[in-house]
Amino acid sequence: MNRIQKLLLFTLCCWGWVCCKPSPQLPADVSAERMQEMYERIKTPFKYGVVFQHSDTSKLVDSPTIFRYEGDWYMTYIVFDGKGYETWLAKSSNLLDWEEQGRLLSFTPGTWDANQKAGYLALVDIHWGAGNEVARHEGNYWMSYLGGATEGYEAGTLGVGMAKSQSLVLAEEWERIATPVLLPGDSSARWFETDKIYKSHIIRDEDELTGYPFVMYYNAKGDTATYESIGMAGSRDMVNWTRIGDEPVITRGEGICGDAQIVKIDDLYVMFYFGAFWKPGAFERFACSYDLLHWTDWEGEDLVSPSEPYDSMYAHKPWVIHWEGVTYHFYNAVGDQGRVIALATSVPLN
Repeated sequence: MNRIQKLLLFTLCCWGWVCCKPSPQLPADVSAERMQEMYERIKTPFKYGVVFQHSDTSKLVDSPTIFRYEGDWYMTYIVFDGKGYETWLAKSSNLLDWEEQGRLLSFTPGTWDANQKAGYLALVDIHWGAGNEVARHEGNYWMSYLGGATEGYEAGTLGVGMAKSQSLVLAEEWERIATPVLLPGDSSARWFETDKIYKSHIIRDEDELTGYPFVMYYNAKGDTATYESIGMAGSRDMVNWTRIGDEPVITRGEGICGDAQIVKIDDLYVMFYFGAFWKPGAFERFACSYDLLHWTDWEGEDLVSPSEPYDSMYAHKPWVIHWEGVTYHFYNAVGDQGRVIALATSVPLN
């Protein structure tokens, strides 16, 4: 072997060592001390009250997603009118007073998602205290949605659809991908998701800790697993999705764990989600992770739970942001005002 060949071999070995050197191992579990610290940091014990309901009070609103665009705040939310779900948009200048803007996803007869289009805006900035802005992918904004053809409350086969738009804040119809991207009848469906798939939440995994640049968390139930658990999937293009793992990342084996929202606080990812019926009512919870894959569930006090006439039945389905020193915890409240959007905060606003 001549000198040049030896130099080339040495270079290739060094390159292989650098490329194949394992990344530092992240801990799988979050300590009880860190979990307690996080609870103290994100808790919202002060209930402000109802901040939004539909102009037609016979219609039910649900599942807020809050984001910021050019100095104003916007909320995507879903509306149930007895027939099924549609997705709407509202606007605010101060996070407290909201004005209805109009529809983003409407009923479309004769399609796989004819009567169910419950949308959840994707790629909202997850960094705690940052701008809460929405990223594009390939020039478009994206939204995943619960889709189905059957009329009624979450009736029939429910799966995940995708929609996109070049406009983020206009009340106009988004372009839907023609076919669902995840269904309970898929050959890859896991035991806990073979009946229905409900709300989905898509984030960008900047470091590809999961092996994918885009990650979806969603709650689902199976034919035998009649309770709802949270699972995950990954994608490279926002359209083709691969399920990650064989088991749910959050489950209680009864009731509901659902409607995940992910934020990043320092070196920890925090998942806000709601629990229901594994103890009375519906209430807000959280879990923490270092790697987006392994989650430590909080076992302490609820972040928000029923206590007021307007949320006496359920206080659930979170969207939490931190803005100018205040944590705003939006949630779906069910009580004496019907199904509305309410707010709890880290400091009193009243």
